[in-house]
Amino acid sequence: MSADTRPVRAEEQLDLAALGAYLEREGLLRGRPLEIEQFPGGHSNLTYLLRMGEEESVLRRPPLGPLAPKAHDMVREARVLRAVSPVFAPAPRPLAVCEDASILGVPFYLMERRSGLVIRRENPPQIGGDLGLRRRVGEALLDTLVQLHSIDVAHPPVSEIGKPAGFLERQLTGWFGRWQRARTRDLPAMERLIEWLTLHRPASAGASLIHNDYKLDNVMLDPADPARIVAVLDWEMATLGDPLVDLGILLCYWPEAQDPPARRDSISPVTTMPGWPTRAELVERYTRATGRDLSGIGYYEVFAIFKIAVVLQQIYHRYYLGQTTDERFAAMEDRVIGLVDVATALLERQ
Repeated sequence: MSADTRPVRAEEQLDLAALGAYLEREGLLRGRPLEIEQFPGGHSNLTYLLRMGEEESVLRRPPLGPLAPKAHDMVREARVLRAVSPVFAPAPRPLAVCEDASILGVPFYLMERRSGLVIRRENPPQIGGDLGLRRRVGEALLDTLVQLHSIDVAHPPVSEIGKPAGFLERQLTGWFGRWQRARTRDLPAMERLIEWLTLHRPASAGASLIHNDYKLDNVMLDPADPARIVAVLDWEMATLGDPLVDLGILLCYWPEAQDPPARRDSISPVTTMPGWPTRAELVERYTRATGRDLSGIGYYEVFAIFKIAVVLQQIYHRYYLGQTTDERFAAMEDRVIGLVDVATALLERQ
């Protein structure tokens, strides 16, 4: 068992025989034994470690239960990685894409295995109480985002990842719809957020390749040098669009010690500890590196918090309908309400 994997949860088992036969046909298994473990982190797509003899790879598939339209598209995620990995070293290389749902019941793909540290709710021992190292990790995270946003998006295959014209407007429409489909109770504060986001939508800051879920626990750090990022993970929502959407996401996932409990605890409390850069310092570093006008970044931070609330509501909705029995999801509704309050307080300061 790897340090970052666990036995596969009973309800999330894969058909070992069907998967093995597929891997053999693709020339990946080559008669070797197949072992499967599960990466337990995350609340959405399911991620597994495949061990084929001495070789390891990672399998990604959608979650159980009915899926929102266009959500959890693993085939698209693999195509994004195929386009991005040659021009952005932290993006893992895809190995195989399976659109045949008869194998595992859903499309899935395999990618190369990257090994390293993923920071979730605690500082790993490799960072510990080293305040200078915490700062350097935060700066490396921001600098890697700048690197992503500097990629030339004018030529295929990167240019084919998305359509930047009208991106933010489509984002708002899509996320508002997700909320309506997943809601399990009336929440007037959420309706107010939707109205504010609609009325205050800014002009686009230009077109970049954006990850669209860029945060501390979606990157992997080198254990020997944690200030070096060895992988950026979870490319499901990557597209071409306004780069400030990415920065807003990073900021919303970056709580500080003085933030309300709903923001500190519902996301991850790691960056509330001493040593980590502040949100203002991240904004200043991004401004210096890119020259972009970030005077309206508060809008993007509110939008990002809104999106987290919707994602958690979608997860809770699956639990509410009995489509998953994972007890981690039982308290999601309270986290949704807390984040809506955080976003409301933030918009009132804009």
